[in-house]
Amino acid sequence: MLTNRDLQELLNFKSEHAVVSVYLNTDPAEGNSEVHRLNLRSLLKNVEDRVYTEIIERFFDHEFDWSGRSVALFSCPQEDFFQTYSLMIPVKNKIYVGDRPYIKTLADLLDLYGGYGVAVVDKQGTRCLAFHVGELIDEKEFQGETIRKVKHGGGSQSSGTRGGETSQTQDIDEIAERNMKEAGEFVSQFFKEHNVRRVLLGGSEDNISLFRPHLSKTWQSLIIGTFPISKRASAEQILNKILEIGKEAEHSQEKELVNSLITNTAKGLGGVLTLDETLSAVHEGRVRTLLLDQGYHAPGYRCKGCGFITTQQMETCPFCGNQFERIEDAVELAVRKVLQLGGEVEVLQGDVSLKEHGHIGAILRY
Repeated sequence: MLTNRDLQELLNFKSEHAVVSVYLNTDPAEGNSEVHRLNLRSLLKNVEDRVYTEIIERFFDHEFDWSGRSVALFSCPQEDFFQTYSLMIPVKNKIYVGDRPYIKTLADLLDLYGGYGVAVVDKQGTRCLAFHVGELIDEKEFQGETIRKVKHGGGSQSSGTRGGETSQTQDIDEIAERNMKEAGEFVSQFFKEHNVRRVLLGGSEDNISLFRPHLSKTWQSLIIGTFPISKRASAEQILNKILEIGKEAEHSQEKELVNSLITNTAKGLGGVLTLDETLSAVHEGRVRTLLLDQGYHAPGYRCKGCGFITTQQMETCPFCGNQFERIEDAVELAVRKVLQLGGEVEVLQGDVSLKEHGHIGAILRY
């Protein structure tokens, strides 16, 4: 399972030797293992050193079990560095050769699909599921007091009398309320244990409405959607709902962030647009949230001394006076540095874009 700690380890790795990063789609829906092997061989044609290609091919021939829907692989034989992550979310086939692991794709996956908590509720109990990057990591169930339905007809007591139908209905409502309250405590603890940062509620509309107030305001603020589903639905059915609702919620959030960025930049209130302005803010450690269009990359130059990145060709660094080296992707290094400094990265998809503003920008800390 891919974690933030894994990402941090990749962020911290740097080598004087080449690091090969491979993202391979292994989704069974898009072909069998032979099809994916052909795609891998096509990617590896871009790697000149046979030491790298032999190690990677040997892994896929003898160790990889072809589970999951994609895999990320990072290799630097000279440093005895070899990391792989099987993923439940499909990715585009890609290979990258540089002095560090290419982590932009993984950062995007963690942003979009990390930390989902689901509670499927009814009046008697609640089923909790935690998903991370498309993988079910835990599932628990709370079963409250049994509710017996009122039987109509054949009763000796009339409605409204003591012990009659109205009294039984009240008893049912009281039991359901107790169950919902206990379920709320159970769900809150489950979400806390799994560091959930996005919440979805499943079940009938009435049951969700009854359950929702029993969650704390903190968890209620993290609810990104609700959906009708049986408590006995499969984890895969629930995951499909998560991915569908999660994308819609992310899309709305991205729109708000882009509008905020453009407005703040125009007013001079803590925002920058275009690559060079963003790279300067990244170097100064001022970026709170980096926004960039999916697939955007651009070559640039990096100072060999302080690491300042720019798209402008300069003889010496304005910060430390050292010389520059040309780099293939300045955007990737910007993503890496923002994450290292504790900032967030939002990769924009669909119709949400910064195309008219240079494909990239940042909301600043100060």
